[in-house]
Amino acid sequence: MDILQERPKLVLGILLTFVIGLGLGIFYGWVINPVEWTGAGPQHLAPVDRDRYLNLVADVYSHENNIGKVQDALRGWPEASAEACGLAERTADPDTAERLRAIAFVNAGQPCEQIDVTAVVDDDESGSPIPLLILGLLLLIIVGGIMLVLNRRHEVVGRGALRPGYDDVPTAGPISTDEDEQVTIPLARFRTSYSHGRDAYDDSFSIENTSGDFLGECGVGISESIGTESPKNVTALEVWLFDKNDIRTVTKVIMSDHAFFDDALKAKLAPKGEPTLARENETIVLETETLIINAEITEMEYGQDDLPPQSYFERITLELSAWAKESDLDGGANVEGRVDDLMSY
Repeated sequence: MDILQERPKLVLGILLTFVIGLGLGIFYGWVINPVEWTGAGPQHLAPVDRDRYLNLVADVYSHENNIGKVQDALRGWPEASAEACGLAERTADPDTAERLRAIAFVNAGQPCEQIDVTAVVDDDESGSPIPLLILGLLLLIIVGGIMLVLNRRHEVVGRGALRPGYDDVPTAGPISTDEDEQVTIPLARFRTSYSHGRDAYDDSFSIENTSGDFLGECGVGISESIGTESPKNVTALEVWLFDKNDIRTVTKVIMSDHAFFDDALKAKLAPKGEPTLARENETIVLETETLIINAEITEMEYGQDDLPPQSYFERITLELSAWAKESDLDGGANVEGRVDDLMSY
């Protein structure tokens, strides 16, 4: 079974935990305890602050004419001279522009005319939207994953509606209307029909509890036919119950009147399961470690041709009702005391 089918809540819980943890981590890292930069140089300042720094260096140099101070102030800033020249071109005051060109020459050893101003790279990323875009994309992927799980969860719960014969699943679990009498309703009901000519007939249904957890499977298929091979003249059907908590699969063989009273045919089918005579409105009970299935024959008609009378089914319809023996019965009560009530449902 797919993990989304067997453990949809687990997968959803993992995704939600990841989203919550990511949100708390971002909040802590950006708000409560943000990153603090140390050892940054003037080149790491915002553009407007770099311009102010260059003007300050230019003013100091114009007053003190100290080349060493200029070189110390701009050390470690490869684009300092180019930025000083660019700022000089943007400055309206001729004196300020001249001072900026002077420190550019002192630092680079060549005039602004020989310095490539276009090579200046603005490495300020304080306002870059890229981190936010990456975060948004990550959140979209996570939300998409959650929506996928929810959609798969919906499909898993409702996939029976896509199968022929799957009735609406009622609210499962016991309900009690009287202290002396308890009325239980099945976890699910399945309707399945066989008609003559449906040679590949083999319907199966998944059983789940109210939380969507997989409990087991049940189904009906062809067990034996007589006469021609195509179309098959089905004389016996198998109804089976698989319980994930039980090592065995319980099977009962629903036999036509002819097959049930034919000792040779009955002996042949005995290894497949307990024989049961097909009768309209008859209820066949299958029980495993934690599940019970009531298979009621709601309608039945025998075929008529050269074969023995009542030897094969023209059509037959069964309604399968599933109960959980403990988890979905009130208080985990023993179901054996209620078998009669379940059979008369």
